[in-house]
Amino acid sequence: MPRSSQSQKPQHVDLQRYVPAFLTWIANKLSRGASQHYLRVHGVGIETWRLLVLLAVEGSLSAQHASKVIGMDKASVSRCFKSMQADGLIAMSLDDSDGRLRIATLTAQGRKIHDEILGIALERERALLSVLEPQEQDTLIRLLTKLHENLPQVEVATTDYVKRNFKGKLKVNP
Repeated sequence: MPRSSQSQKPQHVDLQRYVPAFLTWIANKLSRGASQHYLRVHGVGIETWRLLVLLAVEGSLSAQHASKVIGMDKASVSRCFKSMQADGLIAMSLDDSDGRLRIATLTAQGRKIHDEILGIALERERALLSVLEPQEQDTLIRLLTKLHENLPQVEVATTDYVKRNFKGKLKVNP
């Protein structure tokens, strides 16, 4: 039975069953390990890799769009874009329809580094998923997709909970 439907509130988080902790730990460890390898081979950290991936998929994008898709802070994306541009991985231009919006595209060098790191990334994914049968992998991807799509509802539920339970204690107005 999910913890939220139990009659008694827990006195602490059950770390053996707390899904956000597992997701965070897995993501942190995967990112740290990947970053070490990407830095060693190409001098590219995990944030740069994430943006290279998104650029390879989408072709071009703004910092705002990248921030929205991958959940990085927009200022972090902008700083990363500046670094990537200085390293010759991307070119920046103004959007044709909105002259204030800066758009990033991969350069040939950025594409080359993406393609070389892609093998490392896919090997890491293969090794991670190797403990699961193909059907379990499909189920995992389906469940992760559902969880990802539910994140807006998580924010609504959290906002409502905080408003109900911490009316006089709110420090900052979002």
